[in-house]
Amino acid sequence: MAKHSHNFVETFDGFIGYGLDRKSNENTVQFYLQKFSDDDLMEIILKRMSDYDLDELFEIISKNLKKYLSESEYHKFFIKE
Repeated sequence: MAKHSHNFVETFDGFIGYGLDRKSNENTVQFYLQKFSDDDLMEIILKRMSDYDLDELFEIISKNLKKYLSESEYHKFFIKE
């Protein structure tokens, strides 16, 4: 059984656009992140990203994980232990 899910992007049929209101912003970010992390897209885009871009993306993700998750949440929800 798969540990990871991307159900939101498969089922969401609402407004996708940033800047209207908080809920639309959250939906749009979740939609974009799930689309962005698609294996086929990652296979293409990661090879094209510069070392700087890879570092920057890694730092943004890491910073937000540390800022918004406790250590136990990090292990449960991100690491999936």
